Amino acid sequence: MDTNFPQRLDELMDGDFNPESAAVQSTANAVSPFNSVRRLNALLRAEISAAETYRMAMEKLDVPGNTQRFCIEALQRIQEDHRRAAQTIRGRIRQLGGEPVDSSGAWGAWARFAMSAAKVFGAAAVLRSLKEGEESGLTEFRDGMPSVDDTSGSLLQNELVPTLERHIRSLDQMIDGSGTA
Repeated sequence: MDTNFPQRLDELMDGDFNPESAAVQSTANAVSPFNSVRRLNALLRAEISAAETYRMAMEKLDVPGNTQRFCIEALQRIQEDHRRAAQTIRGRIRQLGGEPVDSSGAWGAWARFAMSAAKVFGAAAVLRSLKEGEESGLTEFRDGMPSVDDTSGSLLQNELVPTLERHIRSLDQMIDGSGTA
């Protein structure tokens, strides 16, 4: 274990820890808990926003016939995946001694705007907007892996990234089958 980094965020507050000198002495792949928590909180905001966005999308989605039911059920599953991902990230932040955020912040405002705009252009636009959000989230998660500790990176790589990839495939199927694309 690299003893240059504190194990909990409260160790950062004792005045004996200098992150700059520790970073110079540390191994190339070591990331401080503080930096991991910061990145994980950014990803948590995105997951909270995604769950909110899917709720709004289900309220606004207007697709004819049985396709409506299929789309709503699929969107509910994706929304639940985002809720679970948020809970998983919250748990990891707490394990690192951090305090998880409780709102989506600017992500939520953007989601409300995107869903309002997409509704004007119909179901296919709503689904494409959701897909773009998933693709953006996937990029954020992949880009975030080097900025978190190894355990958090494994969580992102092995659990959360594959889920986002599955969401993109599901949305592609909905777009193709919506009859409105």
